[in-house]
Amino acid sequence: MGQALVFAEPRQIAFEAEPDHPLEAGQVRLRTLYSGISAGTELTAYRGSNPYLHKRWDAERRLFIPSDQPTSSYPMRGWGYEEVGEIIEIGPDAQGVALGDRVYGVWGHRTRHSVSDEYARQRRLPPRLDPLLGVFSQIGAIALNGVHDAGLRIGETVAVFGLGVPGQIVAQLAKRSGVRVLGVDLFEARRAKALELGAIDAAIDPATVAAAEQIKALTGGRGADVCIEVSGAAAALAEAVRATAYSSRVVAMGFVQGEARGLYLGEEFHHNRVTIISSQIGGVAPELSYRWDRLRLAQTAIRLQAEGALNLIPLISHTFPFRQAAEAFRRLDEEPTTTLQVVLDLTQE
Repeated sequence: MGQALVFAEPRQIAFEAEPDHPLEAGQVRLRTLYSGISAGTELTAYRGSNPYLHKRWDAERRLFIPSDQPTSSYPMRGWGYEEVGEIIEIGPDAQGVALGDRVYGVWGHRTRHSVSDEYARQRRLPPRLDPLLGVFSQIGAIALNGVHDAGLRIGETVAVFGLGVPGQIVAQLAKRSGVRVLGVDLFEARRAKALELGAIDAAIDPATVAAAEQIKALTGGRGADVCIEVSGAAAALAEAVRATAYSSRVVAMGFVQGEARGLYLGEEFHHNRVTIISSQIGGVAPELSYRWDRLRLAQTAIRLQAEGALNLIPLISHTFPFRQAAEAFRRLDEEPTTTLQVVLDLTQE
C-alpha cells in the first residue's frame, strides 16, 4: 500500500492510501526516493490562486472560460513534478530494466508509482549521479526551454529577473552559453547564491536601485540583449521590458497570477519594439520542435549535471521527511527569503 499527498483545501495537506495494483505487461514499479516541491506552479495550487481553480480551461479552443464549474477543485490530487525513484518490481515482459535502477520523472508526491519499461529506460539516472539531483529533471527542462526561447548569442548581455530555483538554473545555463549575466532579485541570499556559484556577473537589488536604469548603465545605455523574467511578478516583467534593448526580446517564464498590474504597454514596450515571448514547458519553440521535446529537455538537464556543467546541489536549502510535507510547504510559502529548493525525503517510507 502506497501513500500520496493531497491538497485538501488551500494550504491544507493530507495523505491518501493508494493500493499497489498488479503490474501489467511491460510495467515496472518505482519506490520514490525524493520528490522536489515547485515554488512556482505547485504553490499556486497549494495557495488556491491557480486559474484552473477559478475558470474552465477549454482545451479545444485553448481558452480560459469564466465558469461556476472550473476545471479543478479541492481536494487536488497528483501534484508534484520533480521525482526520482528506484525500480522495486518488474512486471511480465518488461525489457531493458533491472531492479535497483534509478529513474527520474514526473509522477507526483507519492511513495510508489508504476510506469512502462520504456519510460524507465528513457529516464534512467546516470549511475554516478547523486539520486537527489534527479529532482531537477523537470525544473531543469523548464529552465533550458526558457534559455532556448531566449536565443542567446555569444557575447550578449542577458538579465535574469528572479533568482529562485528556475532563475538560478537559467542563469547557470545562460552563463554556459557565453553571455554576460546580470541577476535581479529582491532577496539578498538568492543574489549571493548566484554570485557564489558563478552564475551571474553582477547582482542588482531592485529595492535599492531602478533595475532597468542600472542595466542600461551597465550596457552603455543599450540595455540587455535579452531579459528573462522568471519570478512571476508583474512588476518584474514590467521592469524587464524597460531594461531590454531596442527591438530585442523579453522571455516571460514566470507564472503571473491574476492581473499584470503596472505593465505599461504604451511606454517602453511600444516605443522600443520589444517582443515578449511566452516560455512554458507545454511546448517548445516551433523551429526547434522537429528535434527538441520535453523528454530531450529533461534528459539534457540530467546530463549537464552529470557532466558538471550545472551545479545544482547547493540550491537545495531544505529536506523534509515525507510526513512533514505540511511544514515543507509552509516553509516554502511563508519564508522565501531563506528557502530555495525544498525536497521531500521518502527514503525511509
